[in-house]
Parts: sequence; C-alpha cells; structure tokens
Amino acid sequence: MYKTIDLFAGIGGIRLGFESYGCENVFSSEWDSDAKKMYEANFGEKPHGDINLINPQDIPNHDILLAGFPCQPFSIAGKGLGFSDTRGTLFFNIESILKNKKPRAFLLENVKRLTTHDNGRTFAVILEKLKSLGYTVYHKVFNSLDFGLPQKRERIYIVGFLNELQFEFPKPLGYYRPLTEFLQQESEIPPSYFLSDNIKQNRLNAVKGTPPYPSIWHQNIGGNISALPYSCALRAGGSYNYLVVNGVRRLTDREMLRLQGFPEDFKIVLPYSGVRKVAGNSVSVPVIKAIANEMIKTLQTQQAVIKTPVQTSLFQQKNEYRNCETILR
Repeated sequence: MYKTIDLFAGIGGIRLGFESYGCENVFSSEWDSDAKKMYEANFGEKPHGDINLINPQDIPNHDILLAGFPCQPFSIAGKGLGFSDTRGTLFFNIESILKNKKPRAFLLENVKRLTTHDNGRTFAVILEKLKSLGYTVYHKVFNSLDFGLPQKRERIYIVGFLNELQFEFPKPLGYYRPLTEFLQQESEIPPSYFLSDNIKQNRLNAVKGTPPYPSIWHQNIGGNISALPYSCALRAGGSYNYLVVNGVRRLTDREMLRLQGFPEDFKIVLPYSGVRKVAGNSVSVPVIKAIANEMIKTLQTQQAVIKTPVQTSLFQQKNEYRNCETILR
C-alpha cells in the first residue's frame, strides 16, 4: 500500500483515482471552504487549510505527492499572469515539500495552457525545478473526451519519480460515452433549472446548425453558441447558463459531478452555486485512475531508465558522427 498526500485537494478527485488502487491518503490540504465541506462529507476528514501556513516538515512521510495546483494564473479564462499571480507561486510550496520529504513519486495537474504560458518559459522553470530535486519527469496533455467522459477538458499531467524509472502514460480509450448515460431524465429536473422562454428563444436564434440530440449548448466569451454531443470544459467561474442542456435548461449538480467521473454515491452537501464551483475546479477522475494505474505499476516493477553510452571514433567516417565526444543518451 502506497501512502499519498493530497495538496490543493479540491473535492478529492485525484485522491479517488489513487484510492481505487489501494493507496492510503495520510494528509490533505485545501483552503476553499466549499471544497472542504464536500471533502469532509465524502472522506471523513477535514483538509488542513492554507498550504502557505503549513511547515513541510510537519507533513507526514508519504510515497506519492498529489497536487492539482491552482490553474487560474495560467488559464485562458483567467488573466494569465503566471508566477506574477500570488496563486502561481504556490507551485513553489510543492517544490519545498518535495525537497523536504523526498516522496518516491508525484503527480501534478494543471491547465493545458501552462505548457505555453510566457512562450513556454513558465513550464520550463517548473520542469527544471523538479529535475533539480532529482526526479525523472514525464508530462503529457490528455483530453477527458478520450477517457470515456463526454467533456472536452484538456489538462497537462506531470509525473515524476525519485529513481530513474521508465514510465509510460496510459493509452487513451479514444472515445467518450454518450450524454444519455450522464444526463438525468427531464421529469426529474426541478423547474428552477429551466431557462425562461426569452432566453431559450435567444439561444435558439443564435445556435449554429441543427443541434444533435441530446446536446450541450456552449456559449463562449464572444457570445457565440455551439451545440455539441458532449460538454465543453466545466468552469468554476462560468455563468449559470454558459452550458445548457438541449438549449432548455442548466446542468444539475449531479450531472456536473458525473461529467467529471465522480461516483453516484459521492455526497453533495452544497447549494447549486457551490457545486458548480467545486465541480469546475475538479479533475476528471477516469484520467487520474488511468495514470495512477501506470504509476503504481512503475513503482512496483522499478524498471530503470536505460542509458546506453555511444562512443564515437576518429577513425570512423566523418558523415557517421558529428563530433568525437562520448555521448550519454
């Protein structure tokens, strides 16, 4: 059994993915009050608060560090300030904990735009910091659509191992399940979720093409509306009506959790506005589960990275080698 810690825990989506493979969580941290309520209701533990107020040495020893560190500093929907945003510096809390506790592995999650922020310099700093601590680092962008969920949600996943271990990210399923498996029956939906006749008509006039059924209509920042057989990414700060089911109603709180892959027995203890926020800030659990499976297999097999020395020779033809140095791949 591997011990994990859950930083910037949200409502525990990353933790769920690793617990499904028998991992035991020994520490959690989250500052948002709504997320903490949902976390405590479902895991029976109240997360510690602001990570800035926690001494890394006081965190229990663990095998795997998990962190969906704040994405607003790097997101398109946010201001994109990166490390100039206070929340952006929270990555360095992760760095400090890794330096002090030296877990065997870590998994970090963030928005896709992290890889291109400031022309890639921000991401380069992050990778360099992680490697300087002695970790072998891997990263990949995945779309939740490719792991069975009807939600277009692209995120960067960064995996590291303290030993030089070979690791391969999971292969995407390459498909998503239909919306019909995620949406509640219309007869179950309270009247308060349905749009007014005026708003419905405005959306019907603005939607592009003939909408599929069922579909989720997405209104972007520019006001354009598209109807798709899947959801665009859930957002914590999105307006109530930027995602509309079949052009007539808002997503319910349970539907939003389903679109993130949370189980049916996951308790909801917040009002609708709170669930909308924490669901938008959460992770897609099936993607985490797939990565967790590969990480645990890597830790169990402990297969080292193969480094083959290739030596050049002055006596070989010049066009075979660019120089006569010893290269370590």
